[in-house]
Amino acid sequence: MSPRLSATLLAVAAALSLPFAAPAQQLQPVERIAAIVDEDVVLQSELDLAMRNIVAQYAGREDQLPPRAVLERQVLERLVLTKLQVERARGNGIRISDQELNQAVAAIAQQNGLTVDGLRQRLADDGLSFEDFRRSLADEIMTQRLRQSFAQSRINVSESEVDAAIAQEASGGRQYHLAHILVGVPEGATAEQLATGQRKIDGIKSVIERGELTFNAAAVRYSDSPNALEGGDLGWRSLDEIPSAFSRMITDAQPGQIIGPIRGPSGFQLLQLVEVRDASTAGGPAQTVTEYNVRHILVRVNDRQDDATAKARIDTLRARIAGGAEFDAVARESSEDTNTRGQGGDLGWFPADAFGPDFGRQVTALADGGVSQPFRTEAGWHVIQRIGERQTDVTDTNRRAQVRETIGRRKLEEEFNRYLAELRGEAYVVFRTGAGASDAQAPAEAPAAPAATPSGG
Repeated sequence: MSPRLSATLLAVAAALSLPFAAPAQQLQPVERIAAIVDEDVVLQSELDLAMRNIVAQYAGREDQLPPRAVLERQVLERLVLTKLQVERARGNGIRISDQELNQAVAAIAQQNGLTVDGLRQRLADDGLSFEDFRRSLADEIMTQRLRQSFAQSRINVSESEVDAAIAQEASGGRQYHLAHILVGVPEGATAEQLATGQRKIDGIKSVIERGELTFNAAAVRYSDSPNALEGGDLGWRSLDEIPSAFSRMITDAQPGQIIGPIRGPSGFQLLQLVEVRDASTAGGPAQTVTEYNVRHILVRVNDRQDDATAKARIDTLRARIAGGAEFDAVARESSEDTNTRGQGGDLGWFPADAFGPDFGRQVTALADGGVSQPFRTEAGWHVIQRIGERQTDVTDTNRRAQVRETIGRRKLEEEFNRYLAELRGEAYVVFRTGAGASDAQAPAEAPAAPAATPSGG
């Protein structure tokens, strides 16, 4: 039984089925629906725009794209996933305000050297609606926030994992640039579904080995992975970031070699080793940051003390220091920053911008031992004394952060792809276009494995 459709969708569906009995001048054009996705729709105009964008990305490399019907199916599946993610994000309470969307539009315009009006005109020149652009941008931001929320709630990287990855690099470990092709099978797949998936992955490998398609072109045409339209590119991975089923074979592989097929939790996979590099070359040169040791005195501006009163107090405290009083003694006695007052206002060592640009400009303008004039921040009125300056090597700190991010990204990719597969499997989706109406798991032109080729490759 179909799930309940929203009133809007029912109205659209009804409009599509109206008989042509009314006078022609009373008919309003109704846009075609490419797919119904739960209580939302993918419009044909959305599909056409996405197709144009993909074709433009492959300008000069059109031979790498699959036939139009297959590409349309891939793009439509991606749009369906976007709709499902936006729907789930809204259900999780994620919202994008008009102000946030306006700021995102302005940032994109600035990145392209345009004003917002200039961006609007550029889109119009390309035949694109500014409102459609805003809607697509809002959907993209929503999916990004859903992914971020997912990562925060489900992805954890331990210090021991970071230690192991860095130790591997130190011992001469390598990094591997990989690409993959996935033939998905549903959870709890039947023997027939598994056999179909095995035949398809064997056939894809055979097509690549015969030179009929490159690995990347085959990924675009046949892969069920969300990164299919990027040629299945997985980027650079260290050995501990690669599933153990593949890692044992990768170390003996040569660049360009295809590994698999291997059965995994999401289906059958082929992996290509694109290139290899020493991990030691990826870290870059040593990194240092300038840090400052500073004391400060704060007089707050709040409901009990207005700006003029706070300014008068800080002027009096600054005059006492100029008259010979010790800065730390005045801070212990009079500063309203309870976190540092007991330490004579000592803020410890920090980069100049740690407390905001206004504070940082005051710090960098002083010489060691110098005392600033009173200045205002959101917290209130300050006087600071610069105690010292040093260069700190943050190579290890930054490297650990980089490794932690890399491991987290790999974990997120695996978990989020499974999450998307669950979303897609639970969704009510009806394709209304010819290409989309074909079997998304095994397109009609999918290669068949040669009869003499044993399964499991």
